[in-house]
Amino acid sequence: MESFKKLFDRFLNAIVKISSTKALVALKDGFVLTMPITLIGSLFLLLANIPINGYADFMANTFGPNWNVGLNQVSGATFDILALITVIGIAYFYAKNEKVDGISSGIIALVSFLVVTASSTMSEKGELVGSVIPKAWTGGQGVITAIIVGLISGAVFSFLVKKKITIKMPEGVPDGVSNAFTALIPGLVIILGSMIIYQILKIGVDSTLPELIFKGLQIPLQNLSDSFIGGLTITLLISLLFWAGLHGPNIVMGVMAPILTANALANNALLESGKLSVAEGAHIMTPQVIDLFVKFGGTGLTLGLLIAAFISAKSNQMKSISKLSIVPGIFNINEPVIFGLPIVYNPYLLVPFIVAPVVGFIITYGAIAIGFLTPFTGVQIPWTTPPIISGFILGGFSGAIIQLIILVLSVIIYLPFMKKQDKVLVESEANTSNE
Repeated sequence: MESFKKLFDRFLNAIVKISSTKALVALKDGFVLTMPITLIGSLFLLLANIPINGYADFMANTFGPNWNVGLNQVSGATFDILALITVIGIAYFYAKNEKVDGISSGIIALVSFLVVTASSTMSEKGELVGSVIPKAWTGGQGVITAIIVGLISGAVFSFLVKKKITIKMPEGVPDGVSNAFTALIPGLVIILGSMIIYQILKIGVDSTLPELIFKGLQIPLQNLSDSFIGGLTITLLISLLFWAGLHGPNIVMGVMAPILTANALANNALLESGKLSVAEGAHIMTPQVIDLFVKFGGTGLTLGLLIAAFISAKSNQMKSISKLSIVPGIFNINEPVIFGLPIVYNPYLLVPFIVAPVVGFIITYGAIAIGFLTPFTGVQIPWTTPPIISGFILGGFSGAIIQLIILVLSVIIYLPFMKKQDKVLVESEANTSNE
């Protein structure tokens, strides 16, 4: 047992070190920058594709066959530039965390990304159209390239500025002008490097960096994340790390969110073609599976624990914590019960804290695989949306039913463990009152 504890401690220490690296911090912070745009785009995409039978026919009969072109234009203008926002955000936060000019870093990274990206595309008639920025590589398919370019640009920019390999302006020059000249040499180095990469790949293999990365890295990563084992691993790590006091969702999804988002955006294309199904190649694993089915009510599906406590808790501590935590829990905030009960490092609740999300994942994955639930697209809803409601918005009655089943099962899973914990608390309170 002692050797296992030491091994577990080493594992946690390694996770802490990895999650606190400059690269992962910038990646997590930078990707958060995409949230407002994806939420806005999700609203318009949802209005164009509300999951209710007959909705599309009703709208077409009422407003004409082109009733949704404006809605699709907005969703395309948001989701299709996800890589651009990502590269700016990552480079910006990398530099900002290094205490140098984040705005300049982000702009240079954006230019660098455009330099390594194709500037031409094929028309439907097979004609080569130049002087364009193909949306195929500025959306989900360019996310991995955006991450790499953002991190490298941010790191190089920060290094050169901190080493004072810049043009120094005299004192008294306005900050805006001074920052612009400070960014000249780092920007020249980064963009020159991007140009060399583009030149080599274009002449050598007639391709670009986003195309090569998409084929060689992003597709395999998406396929790996989309597997049952991949989803199960994500689910287990999120719960295990949070039980150990680390923010599992931030750590795991900081790395996996871009990949799962790319899965969701790939499903968008199938939705537009009317072929959104697993049989047609749709991805099962998307951010919604984790956020709204595996951990609604908070990591560990602790809403089930709170309901179980309302059913049969006898200790004052369990009753008080459940009363204080139930409203935040409904809105997917469970820190009060995680740290108030606590669940962190609590041996009585480790098993249900891991098992309940795993059961939720298995049910959701299976429901999508057999066609009961339609694979999720780029539609995102605010993470504080209560369960059942969020399930209905994303998946209609099927989504609400799946969430309800998972919630009931989570209560059943937590109940015996909650009773054991409650018994210990009752005994502790009795001993305290007798002293």
